[in-house]
Amino acid sequence: MEPDVADDADLLRAHGAGDPHAFGRLYDRYDRACFQFIRRLLGAAHGDAAEDLHQETWIAVSKAAAGFDPDRASFATWLFTIARHKAWDHFRRQKVAVLAPAGDEAVMLVPDPGQSPLEQVQSRELAEEIVAAVEALPLEQRGAFLLFAQAGLSLAEIAEVSGVTVETAKSRLRYARAKLRQALAGERPAHA
Repeated sequence: MEPDVADDADLLRAHGAGDPHAFGRLYDRYDRACFQFIRRLLGAAHGDAAEDLHQETWIAVSKAAAGFDPDRASFATWLFTIARHKAWDHFRRQKVAVLAPAGDEAVMLVPDPGQSPLEQVQSRELAEEIVAAVEALPLEQRGAFLLFAQAGLSLAEIAEVSGVTVETAKSRLRYARAKLRQALAGERPAHA
């Protein structure tokens, strides 16, 4: 179910007015997507910081609730902007210039019950390849790709979150897709 943008703003306002349940509903709605965005943006090399940055993001949302303007951005755009800034702050503190792709750590793909053991191994290997390829992207391209593919943001929202023009966001997404296609080209099954 797609969250109602106006409902998000209402929940944030209700939180600011002291409604003890409003923030929880908003958190439940975006918690998973926010955490996954942060985790994947950080990559495996910095994955241990994801939980802390996730908490920092939601604390910042809670504290800045009164400053949210639904006429300027959707709640999702605002949330992912805060999450992105938290990740960038982490990188600056760690003096990270380039992130190396993870070797061992990857998301496991849960196989369909009908898959053979060989198909299960191939699915896991493909999932690992996809995670490694995403983590190998330059940070700005990775961020744009994750905001689009994971968070479901539009190009305009990605541009706003990233603080760039729509054309720059579009270019970053295009380059990310091209690099992913190139990195995964050998992993695609041949169709006759």
